[in-house]
Amino acid sequence: MSLVRVHNFSLSLDGFGTGAGQRLDAPFGHAGHRLHDWFFQTRTFRQMHGESGGGTGIDDVMARTWDAGIGAEIMGRNKFSPHRGPWQDQRWQGWWGDNPPFHTPVFVLTHHPRPAMEMAGGTTFHFIDATPHEAVRQAREAAGGLDVRIGGGPSTVRAFLAADLIDRLHLVIVPIVLGCGERLWDGLGGMEERFHVESVSAPSGVTHLTLTRR
Repeated sequence: MSLVRVHNFSLSLDGFGTGAGQRLDAPFGHAGHRLHDWFFQTRTFRQMHGESGGGTGIDDVMARTWDAGIGAEIMGRNKFSPHRGPWQDQRWQGWWGDNPPFHTPVFVLTHHPRPAMEMAGGTTFHFIDATPHEAVRQAREAAGGLDVRIGGGPSTVRAFLAADLIDRLHLVIVPIVLGCGERLWDGLGGMEERFHVESVSAPSGVTHLTLTRR
């Protein structure tokens, strides 16, 4: 059976995966880009945006595994949009422009389903009101035997961990303290017992944790 994976998921030292106060001009709230500066410097990130250059060290080695063997993604609504409640403007197409970097079906979890949105480059956003188990079932069907990536945000990853659906989890511990925002670990005490845990530190100052199901 295909795996359910999380990649390049950044956390502050105090366990926050995003800051407080998300809005259109601040996708990560008050955290800004501090959680993801390590990723923006990699060749993988630059290639995703059609640019050259970028680092090729351990950060890039870890980052570039994010799309290998992935056939579909599941993300929470707040990764797709800063808007809340019923969709007031369905012209919003996400943060990524006309050609998002996913190039697969993407299942957006929302209590307000809407018609699918087909984008350039092979990405189609499907808006579903589903439990984690049902979302994985739909994503696996669409992935055609390839793996399913859980894209975030923190509450979405937490829900799939709580449902024991994640097989591999790549976390990046960033040496900053946010103080508030959205935490990953709340309610998941003892979760590490389900996984083999490996870590490697990078010259950039971040620590990569890889948790693989036992």
